[in-house]
Amino acid sequence: MTELKIYNSLTRQKEAFAPLTPGYVGMYVCGPTVYSDVHLGNCRTFISFDIIYRYFKYLGYKVRYVRNITDAGHLEGDRDEGDDKFSKKARLEKLEPMEIVQKYTLGFHKVMELFNNLPPTIEPTATGHISEQIEMVKHILKNGYAYEIDGTVYFDVEKYDKEKPYGILTNRKLEDLLEGTRELSGQEEKKGRLDFALWIKAKPEHLMQWPSPWGMGFPGWHIECSAMSGKYLGKQFDIHGGGMDLAATHHTNEIAQSEACFDMSPARYWIHTNMLTVNGARMSKSAGNGFLPGELFTGNHPLLEKAYAPMTVRFFMLQTHYRSTLDFSNEALQSSEKGLKRLWEAYENLEHLKQGAMFPDVGVDTDLDSRCQELITEFDISMNDDFNTAKVLACMFELVPVINSIKGGQVAPDRISRATFDRLHHQFTIYLHDVFGLRDEATYDSGHLAGVMQLLIQIRKEARARKDYSTSDKIRNELQQQGILLKDEKDGNVSWTVQ
Repeated sequence: MTELKIYNSLTRQKEAFAPLTPGYVGMYVCGPTVYSDVHLGNCRTFISFDIIYRYFKYLGYKVRYVRNITDAGHLEGDRDEGDDKFSKKARLEKLEPMEIVQKYTLGFHKVMELFNNLPPTIEPTATGHISEQIEMVKHILKNGYAYEIDGTVYFDVEKYDKEKPYGILTNRKLEDLLEGTRELSGQEEKKGRLDFALWIKAKPEHLMQWPSPWGMGFPGWHIECSAMSGKYLGKQFDIHGGGMDLAATHHTNEIAQSEACFDMSPARYWIHTNMLTVNGARMSKSAGNGFLPGELFTGNHPLLEKAYAPMTVRFFMLQTHYRSTLDFSNEALQSSEKGLKRLWEAYENLEHLKQGAMFPDVGVDTDLDSRCQELITEFDISMNDDFNTAKVLACMFELVPVINSIKGGQVAPDRISRATFDRLHHQFTIYLHDVFGLRDEATYDSGHLAGVMQLLIQIRKEARARKDYSTSDKIRNELQQQGILLKDEKDGNVSWTVQ
């Protein structure tokens, strides 16, 4: 088998993957911050790592995949400024913070199910690991890389940088980072502008706070991942991943914390997914071009011409390498819709041929047979080249006309050998289902449909709560056009039936 190479953000080059423990992969991915709906940029990251997780399993590795839930200690700014997002959201919605956490965690899991992402092997929460975070802060203080001022503990970046390069992940020097960092009001107590909070003193009115050696407070955003990855994967593990927006601050601080605590970098390989754009412009909520998954699934967005199924969106993402910018447009999504349909039809033709054709190996076209074998072999070669799903799909689409021609009778079945056909059927099945995690949405059973309907009903309820009746009516009317009737019950629930 070709050697697996992955791009390591830490060294900025492709490296041959060598796990710390033979046959085992420890992988940590920064999960969602559950105070709002998961956005599409997050979905791309989690879909990309779902593919990586699936591929390692396909290669025969035992994988411990840890993806955290951030449910505490997340301020509005990366540099410890602003309000706590959970407390702010809880006050706005007049709920307990843990009600906010539960609501958006369930919503996140539902979206991941719709995208057919496998659940991680461990999904720890920040609030469930306060003691581990406190212990790590104590170690960093003891090692001399942090200081406490009036109940808040800060990491001393400049002291750390004298011994180890703070900006190693982004290849930036400390003086360059200092030049680009502004002074923040209310943080005059910090020794250095780049110093970040490991533990934050809580105001009396703060809704989420815990006792610590430094008084009542809550953890900084960055310490949680270091503490949880260390607990479940050890002081050093194989792969740490997330979106590229996390590299400059969050992951940079994770490396510094772990080096200061354990005298080693937490991960040997760092993998980052690239950003999303819409019609060439960066996707953002403020620009009005950011999509939530539910908006894609319902078509309820001014920039969308129609609704797009979860597998269409997943397939669309697979057509671009995870390190490349991904541009959303109606044209691209509709092209993906057609491409996925074409791929499934070819797969169904393979299934039909496997049941009926004998492939007697008496008239094999050696050139065609060899070309098919080469393309099938390229599946693994492409994935071993930094998980290049786009190249795999290109090979699959080269094989589609061969499959369709055999099924349609334009090419006799015996033009390829039985061994080649069996390998073609096997690899198509493995890659479509097990590696790429695709499924034929035309054959969803009632359980899948129920999941989709639950999401749509929840979106409609939230629209009605906002008095956004145009959105509520649009969901009801478009479902009716698809033969699904919604009924608002007297108890406040919503039932649905298929005509």
